[in-house]
Amino acid sequence: MYSKVLAIAILTFLTSCSEYENEKGNQNRTDYKSWEVRGGSSSSIRYSELDQINAENVNQLEVEWVYNTGDTSADGNTEMQANPIIVDGTLYSTSPRLKVIALDAASGEEQWVFDPFADTTNTVHQHRNRAVAYWEDGDDKRILYTAGPWLYAINALDGTLVEEFGQGGRASFRQGLGDRKDGTIFSTSPGVIYEDLFISGSTALRGTPGSIRAFSVLTGELVWVFHTIPHPEEYGYDTWEDPLAYKRVGHANAWAGLSLDKQRGIVYAPTGSASNDFYGGQRKGSNLFANTLLALDASTGERVWHFQTIHHDLWDYDLPSQPALLTVTHNEKQIDAVAQVTKTGFVFLFNRETGDPLFPIEEKTVPIETELKGEQAWPTQPYPTRPEPFMRQDMTENDINPYIFEEAQDQLSRQLKSLKSSHIFEPPSLEGTLIFPGFDGGAEWGGSAFDPETGILYVNNNEVPWTATMVPEAELNDEISSPGNANTIARGRELYRANCVSCHSIDRKGGGNNPSLLDIEQRYPAEGLFSLINSGRGMMPSFSHLSDANKQAIVNYLIDEEHFTIEETESSAVDIHAQQVRSPYRFTGHKKFQTPEGYPANSPPWGALNAIDLNTGEYVWRIPLGEYPELKEKGIPPTGTENYGGPVVTAGGLVFIAATLDEKIRAFDKATGELLWQYDLPAAGYATPSVYEIKGRQYVVIAAGGGKLGTPSGDAYVAFALPE
Repeated sequence: MYSKVLAIAILTFLTSCSEYENEKGNQNRTDYKSWEVRGGSSSSIRYSELDQINAENVNQLEVEWVYNTGDTSADGNTEMQANPIIVDGTLYSTSPRLKVIALDAASGEEQWVFDPFADTTNTVHQHRNRAVAYWEDGDDKRILYTAGPWLYAINALDGTLVEEFGQGGRASFRQGLGDRKDGTIFSTSPGVIYEDLFISGSTALRGTPGSIRAFSVLTGELVWVFHTIPHPEEYGYDTWEDPLAYKRVGHANAWAGLSLDKQRGIVYAPTGSASNDFYGGQRKGSNLFANTLLALDASTGERVWHFQTIHHDLWDYDLPSQPALLTVTHNEKQIDAVAQVTKTGFVFLFNRETGDPLFPIEEKTVPIETELKGEQAWPTQPYPTRPEPFMRQDMTENDINPYIFEEAQDQLSRQLKSLKSSHIFEPPSLEGTLIFPGFDGGAEWGGSAFDPETGILYVNNNEVPWTATMVPEAELNDEISSPGNANTIARGRELYRANCVSCHSIDRKGGGNNPSLLDIEQRYPAEGLFSLINSGRGMMPSFSHLSDANKQAIVNYLIDEEHFTIEETESSAVDIHAQQVRSPYRFTGHKKFQTPEGYPANSPPWGALNAIDLNTGEYVWRIPLGEYPELKEKGIPPTGTENYGGPVVTAGGLVFIAATLDEKIRAFDKATGELLWQYDLPAAGYATPSVYEIKGRQYVVIAAGGGKLGTPSGDAYVAFALPE
């Protein structure tokens, strides 16, 4: 009798453990009714079991409250991409200028605001934020997030700094970078909380290594480091031909955020490419752990398993989003798995504990021929056999945009023929290479949503072609002066090419999401342009790592006038050669392949929402996501648009997601993809919604921040609910 009671007790305990995850230290649970971490839970499946709002009544959904941060810039160049978290009735999120806000989640009433830049010693590098993290132990309740090179601990009750954390409430986010601690590093995505650890990836710029690190939630001190560019005697070190790669190469950073299996104590980190992005002659090898899904012991940072999705990346095909920790049925067995969506349109599905693929993965031969001297493209790349890619991976003349005049179609056909476009993994070239899937995916930072009731994964994608062109460095160096030369315009040109070309292009015309700098003097006075370069704004990061003299030289170059008289100093002469690995080729900038009117050069859809059954690897449905209002007026069917925020799926039978260029949030029937509801936001939603419940009432909230793809900036959080 005793053993039977004990067995029942053990079974009850194990069942409760499987149903509830601790999201707040070691005390509390998540049952998919709350939204206490980014993505809804540490498993990052963006699922809510709330069903008060459902397919039958969602058309009655209305705005419950709107909160404006009052935190946009005069020129509209700000973004707000955060996924709010809701804890004990309070909504925590960030403003376009990285302030932390606490709101009453039922009314939107402001409770407190924390401004990290009230302390003028904080250097502004960061230019967007996608969520904050929450931790508690008894009465000690903290918000953790980064702003610039600092990790902050904020009292969640009143918005004040936790004095015992770091130095008066903030700790250096540069800890663990060794002799490269002066590099530019911050984090747009929040870390995850495991017991008393804050585990974080980073956004690493200008050659800074992207090590994954764990900090003490209590003190801010560094606890462990995992080197994504391995050091001597570490696993993966031999995948780099250069024995000093760990000192010379940067990035391989988990900028998209992490997922956490708290029961197993495993953290999953998706990493990006190594620098330089488009030329790998100085980082020969397969380059572990760049472009890799890493499973690490959350307590120690030790590697459990890994899978590299791109070998020797030459296309900036970062892993763009948190992996989803889910359970699927394969061979009549329930398997805990991890699903990683990619910019290339692949879904990789692995056993969560072992890293074994649940669908076979084939290494296929890819092009390696290149005229770039010193480059050694990797001869194979991994292809999952299921599911099929959720977007096209090639473009031919038959795919030219059908909604433009024949003359424009002919022009695009000629341009396509001039590009190297035979394969998704065609190396970058001097004549130009088609990048399709594009630099922005495929999948993007919004990631995927998974429905545990059905085993269906929902993922949105961009389907827009870009181009990549390389130029020999020697061709750019004609008439470039040395740092001591009096011609500061020439010096500024060299600095521009070292720091600004990837966004604004070699000809300063911009491209993609980045504005032209031609005639910039008509929009900014010289002093204002200097301030912008120093502080950053919107999508543009800070360049405060440059000396004032070199920032002034860039301004002189951009306005083509020696406005600033530069007094030479040793420090200002040094950072012109700050790149640790100087490439013999320069990327000329991110440029979309598009029509004269600015539409994608390929045929629609240009953005879509996909439903994939991960039990079978088969597609359930696929629909265009978003539309151009002016094309709709001409009677053109929905084309889809580029989309960056991700979906949320609910037990009410719904998928919520925001489109961008038409500035709408929509709800679809999760079983069929039928549109059930839509609403015009005050600005485009480049963010993932959050779903939560307060006193028995269900809400959906989204950040309407705009500011990308030419859409106006906004500063509103908009919450929806059914009429009371």
